[in-house]
Amino acid sequence: MNPASHFLISWLTANTVQLGRRERLLITFSGIAPDLDGLGIIGDLLTRNSSHPLQWWGDYHHLLGHNIVFAGCLAGGTFFLAKQRKAAAALLTLATFHLHLFCDLIGSRGPDGYQWPLPYFWPFSKNWQWVWQGQWALNAWPNVLITLVALVATLYLAWQSGRSPLEFISSKMNAGFVATLRSRFGEPKQHSKR
Repeated sequence: MNPASHFLISWLTANTVQLGRRERLLITFSGIAPDLDGLGIIGDLLTRNSSHPLQWWGDYHHLLGHNIVFAGCLAGGTFFLAKQRKAAAALLTLATFHLHLFCDLIGSRGPDGYQWPLPYFWPFSKNWQWVWQGQWALNAWPNVLITLVALVATLYLAWQSGRSPLEFISSKMNAGFVATLRSRFGEPKQHSKR
């Protein structure tokens, strides 16, 4: 799936438990962090016409960030950096990481038909990799639908809870965005506590 889809799904997952902004940021980051290994494409593009072009993207994308070691590093980092509910934040980090892998497994086939295998146990073993023969293309309608559903859920949660993904950039931007949603769709009803 594309990074925007991973981001929305991860942010929604981070909001399933009552946590602080810092913990939500760590969890959301963990859902997009596996694709940091895709940044090798920059080196590939910069050197493609040189006498020694790099192949970082082809060699390392879906290798360095899509494995159990990287998952453990993310969960450990979240546990270390979280200020509240450390265990819950670390578990949700593992959840968003594995949701990322699941989404890639079902919907990341390239335009040339190549299926990105997921070497889950790398660097311990490269032999056992996750692949699904039914994997749909990156731009297939199921990915578009999943992204639209995640976007609608994000807008609804922002309207209902008063926080949106903009909370990571600026409290003022978040407040303005939520105010715009509430002026358009009305104020959410407060649920009485029993």
